[in-house]
Amino acid sequence: MSRAPLPGFRDFYPEEFAQRSHIMRVWRDVAHRFAFSEYDAPPLEPLELYTRKSGDEIVGQLYAFTDKGDRAVALRPEMTPSLARMVGARANALRKPVRWFSIPQLFRYERAQRGRLREHFQLNVDIVGEADVTADAELVAVAIEIMRAFGLSHQDVRVRVSDRRLLQGWLEALGISGEAMPAVFAVIDKVDRVPVEVTREKLVAAGASAKACEAIAGVASIRFDALAGALEGFAGGAYNDHVEEFSRFERYVRALTGDGDRWLQFDLSIVRGLAYYTGIVFELFDARGELRAICGGGRYDSLLGALGGADLPALGFGMGDVVLGELLKARGLMPGLAMGPDFWVIGSDRQGADPAMRVAAELRAKGFAVEYALRPQKPDKQHKAAQSAGARYVLQLHEEFGDNRVVSVREARPATGRRSLLEFLSGADVALDRVIEAAAAHRSVVF
Repeated sequence: MSRAPLPGFRDFYPEEFAQRSHIMRVWRDVAHRFAFSEYDAPPLEPLELYTRKSGDEIVGQLYAFTDKGDRAVALRPEMTPSLARMVGARANALRKPVRWFSIPQLFRYERAQRGRLREHFQLNVDIVGEADVTADAELVAVAIEIMRAFGLSHQDVRVRVSDRRLLQGWLEALGISGEAMPAVFAVIDKVDRVPVEVTREKLVAAGASAKACEAIAGVASIRFDALAGALEGFAGGAYNDHVEEFSRFERYVRALTGDGDRWLQFDLSIVRGLAYYTGIVFELFDARGELRAICGGGRYDSLLGALGGADLPALGFGMGDVVLGELLKARGLMPGLAMGPDFWVIGSDRQGADPAMRVAAELRAKGFAVEYALRPQKPDKQHKAAQSAGARYVLQLHEEFGDNRVVSVREARPATGRRSLLEFLSGADVALDRVIEAAAAHRSVVF
């Protein structure tokens, strides 16, 4: 039997699990600061939930099977359809706008490569029931604040933004028919990942003219001002409102972040691969171009209605743990996470295990992580065990502990940037009650 997990799947040993927990802790902290509520849904859903709207690409990557009840089901490859189902089920009762977030584990059967596995955890942040562009700006502000919370800046991450409606107007002006639009969108979605010749071939196959092919090949270099000028008055002014709305979006992001101009980059080639996006879309990229997209999302105003639920405007983004974790490690921002207990309690041969157990229970009741030897051991061996476990402090019970509750305190593992508990004690030999009092009062700086 192989000792390795399945290809594209991960084991999380305590060190890796601590890093995963750190990422999720930051995600939750920022989401709560923006007043989003956490939810979850089953990891197994009816296959139809994905086949009806998510597009051909995602359907081919499903872990799908027929269960014992003869139902066609699939492990969730994304969270948005589940969100749409849940909101649709209680659309009339929910307060609008709905501001929800989740951190599901998602599954896709695709070729495992750097930054993309067959499973990952993903932060999903969504707003349902608000059509105004303020909601779009709010979502982008959440994503930017998450980057800041991890210690990343606009020099590390760029937010590339676009609007599928503006892209459609530009393509119409180039003579692309409505029938060819989905195929051309799919080509643009990969324009920066395939050779120019391949892009041209696919555009020609979709019916694009030579002039249109030339323009589309350079789509990423188009600036918003130039696009706005090209669309002004086009099709009887049909796109004027979308241009004005996008201008407001950028202004609102600046208001919410203080320095949105440094983060935002208009990029008409940002399409987002999923078929249900309808308006403003965005992706967060490593500014050095070394990694895959860190985050992506946008508006999907038609999805809830398409899934048989309430026809409500909606938008959201997803941010995976794999690429984000790689970025944090590359920038030296994944903290060295202490894995050991706060205290290791050492008794004595004469006292037996009972006093150490009682002290451990007392410390645990105060919220400290405590370990002790589960079998009789000499004190020197227990000191080594404490260091091996990564304990922050060792408490050794005096022989007369039963009479005076005095313990010896020593630092087993120095912690960079942390103060020592000994600074807040009158000496290394001190009453246990005083140790607990000092540790509780200075918990934030001594552990």
